[in-house]
Amino acid sequence: MTYRRHTIIPPYLLRRLAESAEAQVAAPARHTLRADETLRALRATPSSYPSPPRSAVIAEAAVNREISDAHNTEQLPGTVVRREGAPASGDAAADEAYDGFGATWVLFHEAYGRNSIDDAGLLLAGTVHYATGYDNAFWDGSRMVFGDGDGQIFGRFTASLEVIGHELTHGVTERTSGLIYQGQPGALNEHISDVFGSLVKQHELGQDAAAADWLIGADLLLPGVEGVALRSMIAPGTAYDDPRLGKDPQPDHMDRYVTTSDDHGGVHINSGIPNRAFALAARSIGGQAWVAAGRVWYDVLTGGKLRSDADFATFAALTVEAAAARFGDGGTEHRAIVDGWAQVGLGAGSVPGSGGADPAPDLAVPGDADLLLRRTGGVTGVVRERRASLDDLPPKDARRWTTLLTTNTLTALAGRDPIADGYCYRVACEVLSVDVTVGEQDLDEAQRKLFRRTLTG
Repeated sequence: MTYRRHTIIPPYLLRRLAESAEAQVAAPARHTLRADETLRALRATPSSYPSPPRSAVIAEAAVNREISDAHNTEQLPGTVVRREGAPASGDAAADEAYDGFGATWVLFHEAYGRNSIDDAGLLLAGTVHYATGYDNAFWDGSRMVFGDGDGQIFGRFTASLEVIGHELTHGVTERTSGLIYQGQPGALNEHISDVFGSLVKQHELGQDAAAADWLIGADLLLPGVEGVALRSMIAPGTAYDDPRLGKDPQPDHMDRYVTTSDDHGGVHINSGIPNRAFALAARSIGGQAWVAAGRVWYDVLTGGKLRSDADFATFAALTVEAAAARFGDGGTEHRAIVDGWAQVGLGAGSVPGSGGADPAPDLAVPGDADLLLRRTGGVTGVVRERRASLDDLPPKDARRWTTLLTTNTLTALAGRDPIADGYCYRVACEVLSVDVTVGEQDLDEAQRKLFRRTLTG
């Protein structure tokens, strides 16, 4: 199985640091970018080190950890310095990684009954002291790897418990919903890791939702950096505003959704929108966030209904449905989650099943923008086509097309191989520079109905 490598520091931040006039900031960032590019290439080939073993039969759920030291080289996995049950090594990074792995395992096991990342006792393997001045940490499908930071902007990456929980949660997502790492599904992938990374810290500290800081990477930034963390879940866009890092680009509402080709379609940027929805819902519910809001998110992640290409609205609808199923339709938890999504622009109407009418999204798309929809394929090979302005469509359909055309949903679905004799749809809108082709089999039911209604007029 091939896994994508997930890094906690997005490439746009490293590129910004690489352009710094301060050599002690720029040089480590450039080296980190080169190392990350090398690792991306290596992921296309078989792993050079064995994957952690998975037990065929688990007699009893128990955490199993193994921490290695790369000795500031780029050779993985490194030499083992601490195994499960061994005393502290005396190396701060190794012992922080060991403890962070344990805290993550405990949250998933005690709160949700999960036995490690794969729910079958997978060894939690990690490597510390990777490279020299390495400004990142990552999960590569089989282990977590930590740099020591540059000593100017970032300290050692093992110091942040929520970063450890975040990266290991990518492994859970890989083995459950498999959310693709592009556009809105990719932002959801990052969002889910932020959610459970934060819950790992809250669980370890015994905090309730009101006491939690809702920060991701709060212990990474060194003194002198104008910021508090990499991201703020409760207030996206406010985590930092620093001459070297720039300003936190995360939006907190769908009105400010960022359409970009960078960062796999903004996966680390637009995750701020669902992050705020979760934090608001958890605070509204009150108590320990892993008990109610976290339980609902875990139900969606593992329930089998979450498709790998899900967009924000689909995910929101699934959480609303899961909240009603677990806590009751109209109950405190259900209402708080509906309201959390509404406060970020994914309210009634955009979230199926939450009731109400579709809100008109405040997106700068002219009503006379031309939409071209062409269907090809099928057993007969008959081509059907319709060109219409958004004003020509029913208001509800126009709003749905506006969302599809101004987000990365269609781009994330494009380029997949169609099934034999299956329909393909070309969607084009010149004013928005959209021209993609998607297979009907990759659309969800609501999207299929929208496409068919639009085509038939």
